[in-house]
Amino acid sequence: MNNGSFFERFATKAAKAAGSTLAFTIALAIVIVWATTGPMFGFSETWQLVINTGTTIITFLMVFLIQKAQNKDSLAIQLKLNELVAAHEFASNRLISAEEMTEDELRVIRKYYSRLSEMAKQDKDIHQSHSLDEAEKDAQYKKTIDKKRG
Repeated sequence: MNNGSFFERFATKAAKAAGSTLAFTIALAIVIVWATTGPMFGFSETWQLVINTGTTIITFLMVFLIQKAQNKDSLAIQLKLNELVAAHEFASNRLISAEEMTEDELRVIRKYYSRLSEMAKQDKDIHQSHSLDEAEKDAQYKKTIDKKRG
């Protein structure tokens, strides 16, 4: 299996390392050493600039490394969820590419899930299951009844 590009491997390892106890301990030690050397340097502007510049550069670089690792993790989770949806015979396959939908499309599907929640609350059997398609059929049926009444 291909392990990806050098940058991808580096970003993943760096993000994991940055979140470790060792990384925190090293960062804390650097801050303590910097703070304790303040009197020695007379709390000068250069002394302050050292920590400001160092932390700014590290933060700037870490944003990109962590985002790269997060994007990969997010994609992997999406693919795993897609597999679960695709594998379940009663699941709505419309959700497989939900991350590609617009916010308006997601709101429409959310309304269907709200309807499923309402349907589940009305059931006496807590193991009863409803589908997105069932909720859609109910919504269409309700619209038909409303048109006949109106």
